[in-house]
Amino acid sequence: MTKNKWELEKKEFKNDLASLVYRSNLLGQDRSVANWGGGNTSTKSVEIDHVGREVEVLWVKGSGSDLATMTEKNFTGLKMEDIKILMNRDSMTDEEMVSYLEKCMIDSKHPRSSIETLLHAFLPFKHVDHTHPDAIISIACTDNGEEIAKEIYGDRYVWIPYVRPGFTLSKMIAEGVQNNPNADLVIMEKHGLVTWGDTSKESYDKTIEIIREAEDYIQEKTNNNLIFGGPKYKEIDKVEREHVLSKVLPVVRGKVSKEKDMIVTFDDSKNVIEFVNGKKSYELSQVGAACPDHLVHTKQTPLFIDWDPKDENVDTLIEKVKSGINEFEIAYVDYFDRNKSETDKMFEPVPRVILIPGVGMINTGKSWEAANISASLYHRAVSVMRGASALGEFVSLNEAESFAIEYWPLELYKLSLAPPEVEFSRKVAFITGGAGGIGSATCYKLINEGAHVVLADINLEGAQEIADKVNQRYGTNRAIAVKMDVTSEEEVSLAIKEAVLTYGGLDILVNNAGLASSSAFEETTLEKWNLNMNVLVTGYFLVAREVFKLMKEQAIGGNMVFVGSKNSIYAGKNAAAYSTAKAAEVHLARTIAADGGQFGIRVNSVLPDAVIRGSKIWDSDWKKERASSYGIGEDDLEAHYRKRTILNVNVLPEDIAESIAYLSSSKSAKTTGCMITVDGGVAAAFTR
Repeated sequence: MTKNKWELEKKEFKNDLASLVYRSNLLGQDRSVANWGGGNTSTKSVEIDHVGREVEVLWVKGSGSDLATMTEKNFTGLKMEDIKILMNRDSMTDEEMVSYLEKCMIDSKHPRSSIETLLHAFLPFKHVDHTHPDAIISIACTDNGEEIAKEIYGDRYVWIPYVRPGFTLSKMIAEGVQNNPNADLVIMEKHGLVTWGDTSKESYDKTIEIIREAEDYIQEKTNNNLIFGGPKYKEIDKVEREHVLSKVLPVVRGKVSKEKDMIVTFDDSKNVIEFVNGKKSYELSQVGAACPDHLVHTKQTPLFIDWDPKDENVDTLIEKVKSGINEFEIAYVDYFDRNKSETDKMFEPVPRVILIPGVGMINTGKSWEAANISASLYHRAVSVMRGASALGEFVSLNEAESFAIEYWPLELYKLSLAPPEVEFSRKVAFITGGAGGIGSATCYKLINEGAHVVLADINLEGAQEIADKVNQRYGTNRAIAVKMDVTSEEEVSLAIKEAVLTYGGLDILVNNAGLASSSAFEETTLEKWNLNMNVLVTGYFLVAREVFKLMKEQAIGGNMVFVGSKNSIYAGKNAAAYSTAKAAEVHLARTIAADGGQFGIRVNSVLPDAVIRGSKIWDSDWKKERASSYGIGEDDLEAHYRKRTILNVNVLPEDIAESIAYLSSSKSAKTTGCMITVDGGVAAAFTR
């Protein structure tokens, strides 16, 4: 049941715009009321213009904003005097409407106003809300929806047949309300709800009240035993689901990333599982989108995989996923060709939503956030189909109507507001030793250029601290932290699995986990020798092997960068174990490069030296041991290393991160098996 969350009094708002922001946030934060990016709100107020005159201003949501998070800067102010006269017109194209409304803005710095601005302007109410509540859309997307609306609301509603948003729809709504003096609400067929009030709170209260009336009616008509026709498939337990998904997600990611890489996520929440297991769910899923706002993010229909978890195994599922994605692509290209105009450019012909009985929902997008938006919107679709099925037959936009929304320039404009993609957009990087100086510097470098990052470290707390800072600054789930001891085959496997379950796969491995020890050769213990070999050779092997297998499954190539050392080339004094391990490490990288070329997997190495600042290694006994080897004090070590370089510089973690980013990028697309030195110039360690 939708809750009324209004808490503030009118006196607590400094002006009408402030109350509009509060109301909008409350509506948007309940996704069953206003889905992500959908809906729009407004208020009308009197403002003083630049020459001191009083003018009536419509404050309306700016295009591309989300009600849940908008602030005052996301609203646009328009002069009502200039807009009211449009009611006298018979028609207006979208292009004319956008151009005209731009001239009505009180400040050119405001965002472009909502597609449905005229809806708000033409209604003679101070506060207007347009939302997409699940319960209302269930009615609006039922074949007998108008009859149901009459049963619930009597003569208090206005029913508007489906028309794409714009001038015509806005005028139809205004005239419908004008012709019904008892009207409290407008239901737009296959679309949503419009409400209003004399105060911001009254408008909000009315929205919630009307939604509750619909919810009560739907609940009364719902037979819980026959939701989606009743269960057809059996749910598998969460452990088994995650095992299945860890095998399937990389395959999905590879198949949907042929044109552009995609991040791939999954959702196995209760309502999704209930839907994918239903007897009627396949047919329902193919009817069409539950709301026009969904189309750009979910496409007209999802891909539904006909797989029975009780009788079929994972290998069968993988083959069905592959063939299903192929068939979806063919069907989508045909759909596009049937409906396109000369100026339309086709989106990637891959599913945004994949439904698998017993398992749940898989979502694809250019980022974790984009995939999550698709998931969020399909949750709303599931809820609508649940309600509509209880009331009658679920109906949706037809093909032409769907295409007209999916490729509508005014809808695509919202997408154009997103930041431009950069080098590592759509890429996922896995960094071992992620809590250390080089690991964290590399994380920030790749994140700054668009990547999603998995920080793997035996020090989970340190890795989590970095991930939290990244996500606070760059957005939810841009980075995750996983605990991993590189010498443990089980922990390596589990860490890679967690990366797959979060992002669908990996594109970049930065093999960086490290330690260092120094002692005279004859004093080097077997324990110390084995520790270096286990971490710097076996550990790098285990991680690279698992990532290599994953990259082969994805079949879209990949990059590995090994963080070696000056000691990989130069036999450092009193460092037999460390130098030998580092030499083995870079040769391991070259052998993987030789094996990986046929799969588009590139493997290169970076050889740093004396990265003291920010390095966890230098906080250990290594610093003392190296100073002792050179017969100097620990505080003199940084200067010693600087002076021995040709360039007379100290090397910082950020310097190593630059080279790692280069070797992971398209700029080095034809380079593999290479070693780059980042040591300020140590002649004895020159490669080749």
